Amino acid sequence: MDVLDAQLIALLAREPRVGVLEASRRLGVARGTVQARLDRLQSRGVVRGFGPDVDPVALGYTVLAFATLEIAQGHGHDVVEHLREIPEVLEAHTITGPGDLLLRVVARDNADLQRVIDRIVEVEGIERTATVIALSRPIGYNVLPLVLAAT
Repeated sequence: MDVLDAQLIALLAREPRVGVLEASRRLGVARGTVQARLDRLQSRGVVRGFGPDVDPVALGYTVLAFATLEIAQGHGHDVVEHLREIPEVLEAHTITGPGDLLLRVVARDNADLQRVIDRIVEVEGIERTATVIALSRPIGYNVLPLVLAAT
């Protein structure tokens, strides 16, 4: 990772639809250089995709919550497979501390959140849950400072 890689990632973060030719013009390097850098960043897993960044709020999912699940031994795989079937479960992370999985979930409102939680816990193996609702997001998902610090 060097300064040019960081500049390329920053450009793509600001303008995901910029083409390779335009990126090369803005960065002041050859088109082939940009393409090679981009290919390398993708093959190393640094750049994982170029899909649209979808806002759940704009889709009507105005409640963001985090749920911690405690799972009975031997049921982890079944629980994770069950969670994959619930569209409102945006992420699941295996964690340390009190709990086994941390989920990021969305819902249309608080009543809908109860429906989502009920659906989450309907699988055998979940022993306990704790859910917190996010009130605001003062810092959103932001990797760009990390990219710039890595150079």
